[in-house]
Formats: sequence, structure tokens, C-alpha cells
Amino acid sequence: MTLTLIAATTAISLALVCYTAGVFSERKRGTLTKGSLALFWLGLALDTTGTTLMTVMAQDGGAVLGMHAASGALAIALMAVHAIWATVTFARKNEVGMKRFHTFSVVVWLFWLMPYVLGVLQGIPVLHLQNLQAGIGSLAVAGIAALIVLRKPATKRPSAR
Repeated sequence: MTLTLIAATTAISLALVCYTAGVFSERKRGTLTKGSLALFWLGLALDTTGTTLMTVMAQDGGAVLGMHAASGALAIALMAVHAIWATVTFARKNEVGMKRFHTFSVVVWLFWLMPYVLGVLQGIPVLHLQNLQAGIGSLAVAGIAALIVLRKPATKRPSAR
């Protein structure tokens, strides 16, 4: 494993941690905070750094940039829109927007999760997964995450006494 690969995978994995923490802390608090904003921007910076390193390595190795590269670029663009929109919403002190913003955050996080998982699946040599198989796997993981995250909380029933 090269130093560049270690740096790239570390940056992208730290992006997952930061972005996930930002999205779910915002969701738990029920409003957008400075801390969430910082984690969104840090996640974007880390993901962009890691993706840039991976792209350079792939091009140097003569690899064809396929579904993973396209979905990753789209995910970074969505993260950028998300971070900018969050910053504008927070700066304007839009209370309604700040309370509803978590819905958009979760959608962007779920989309970002797909190229992350796709890259992980393609990077495990023993699996020998190609774009299509890894893509299906990443959609399955994101779908399961969506079912878990977006499910309605169970309503509490009064206990019978």
C-alpha cells in the first residue's frame, strides 16, 4: 500500500466520520448549529482531498474512471451545495429552515454513502467486484441505511395498569 493510497483512504474515511457526525448531530438537536456547519465543511474538504489523491493515482495507473468516479464527483458537488446552503441558512438565522435542514442533510449523506461504499467494495481484492456489482452493493447499503434512518419512530403506547 502506497503512502498516497494511505493518505487518500484516511482522508475519505475521516470525511465519513465528520460528515456523519455533522448530519446526525444536527438531526438529533433538531436545528442547524455552528458545530454542524464546521463538520460539513471539514467533511467536504477531507473528501475532496482524498478523492483528488485517488483520481491522480487512478490516472497514473491507467485506470478508466467509471461509475465510482462519476458518482463521487456528483457526491462532492452535492456536499458543496449542502455546505453552502447550510451556511446561508445559518447566516440568515432562518429558524424554520434551520429546523428543517436535517431532511436535506440526510438525503445528501445517503447519496454520498453510495460512492463511499462502492469504493470500499471495489477496493477489497478478495471480492473481485466490478463497477456494476459494487454499484448494486452500494445501492443496497444506502437503501438499508435509508430505511433505518428515515423510518418513523415507534409511538409509545400507554401502559395498561
